[in-house]
Amino acid sequence: MKRISPKRLYLIPVLSKALDILELLQNEREPVSLESINQRSNISKTTIYRILKTFVHRGYVARSENGLYRFIARPKKPRFGFGSQSEEMPFSQAVTASLKAAATAAGVDLLIFDNRYDAPTALSNADEFVRNHVDLVIEFQIDQRAAPVIAHKIDDAGIPLIAVDIPHPHSTFFGVDNYLVGFEAGEYLSRHAQKAWGGKVRWVFGLDLEEAGPLVQSRITGAFEGILSVLPSLPRGNLIRMDGRGMRDKSYRLVLDFLNRNPHDRGILIAAATDTSALGAVQAVRELKLEKHVAIVGQDCIPEALEEMKAASSPLIGSISHEAQSYGPRLIHLGLAILAGQRISPYNYVEHKLVTASSVREAS
Repeated sequence: MKRISPKRLYLIPVLSKALDILELLQNEREPVSLESINQRSNISKTTIYRILKTFVHRGYVARSENGLYRFIARPKKPRFGFGSQSEEMPFSQAVTASLKAAATAAGVDLLIFDNRYDAPTALSNADEFVRNHVDLVIEFQIDQRAAPVIAHKIDDAGIPLIAVDIPHPHSTFFGVDNYLVGFEAGEYLSRHAQKAWGGKVRWVFGLDLEEAGPLVQSRITGAFEGILSVLPSLPRGNLIRMDGRGMRDKSYRLVLDFLNRNPHDRGILIAAATDTSALGAVQAVRELKLEKHVAIVGQDCIPEALEEMKAASSPLIGSISHEAQSYGPRLIHLGLAILAGQRISPYNYVEHKLVTASSVREAS
C-alpha cells in the first residue's frame, strides 16, 4: 500500500506566536499582563515581551503605565514629511538615507522634498506638506529667517514639527549640541598647537554659518572658548569670525585672501562650522603650501573629509562626527512618540565624537 505523506506546512513559527498573542488580546475586554499572556499561551516570556514591544511600536497594542497591554484598532499608516537640507550636501545625504531606512523599518510613509539649501524653496515645500496633509513634519533647512514663517505655516495647519539642527518656533528641536561640539574642536586645535608649535598661535579663524542663526553659530563660539581654555594668553583680537556659509568655494576664497594678505604669518588654527567649509580651507592652505603652519578641524565627518585626513601632510587634523546614521531611527521614534501624545523634551541632542586624522590613518 502506497504511503501518503502529509503536506508540508510552510509556517513561520514566530509569526504564528505573534498572531496568537494578537488574537488573545483582541478577545479580551480588559487589559492583560505579560504574565497572564505567558500562562495562557505557553509562549516564553522573552518572546512575548519582544512581540508586545513590536506591536506597541507599530500601533497595534497599547501599554498602560501599570504594565498592562490591550489591543487597539490599527491606526492608518503614519505619514511624515521631511524637508532635507540639500541633496547636494554630503551630511544631508547621509541623514536622508538614515531616515528612509528607519521609516521603512517602522512602517512610516515618508514624503521627501529637497530644500536645496535655499529659504524660498523651503517655504514652498512647507506649503506642499500642508497640502498633502502629512501627520508630522521633520524640517531640515538652513535659514533662521525662514524658520518662523515655515513654523507658522505648519503649526497653523495643526501639524507637529520637529526642527533638525536649526530651531523653529512651535517645534521640537533635534540635533547636535552646537556649543559643545565647537568647544571640543577648539580644545583639540589648541592641543595640536602646543604639540606642533610650542603653543605659538598667530591667528584663529572661525569659518561660521551666519544664516543658520545663533545656535549653529555657537559652534564657532564654543571653538574659540575651547582654544582659550588651553591657550588663555592668546589675545581675543586674534580670533576672527568669517562667514563661510558652510560652503566650500566661499570658505576657500576667504581663507586664501587672508593668507595672501598675511604671507609671513605662521601658527594658524581654523575651526569650521562644517566639513565642507573645512575642505575649502584645506584647498587654500595647500595652494599656498602652508600645510605645516595651519591646523583645521571641521564638523560632520563626511566621507571626503575622512579621506582627506588620511594624507599625512593634510592640515585637516580632525572632525567632530555628528553620527548621521543615528538621525533616522531617533527622528522616527521621536515623531511616533509625539503623535502618541507622549511627553517629549523640547531639546533632543544627538551623540557626537571627535575623529582625529591619526585615528583615521590607523583604521585605514
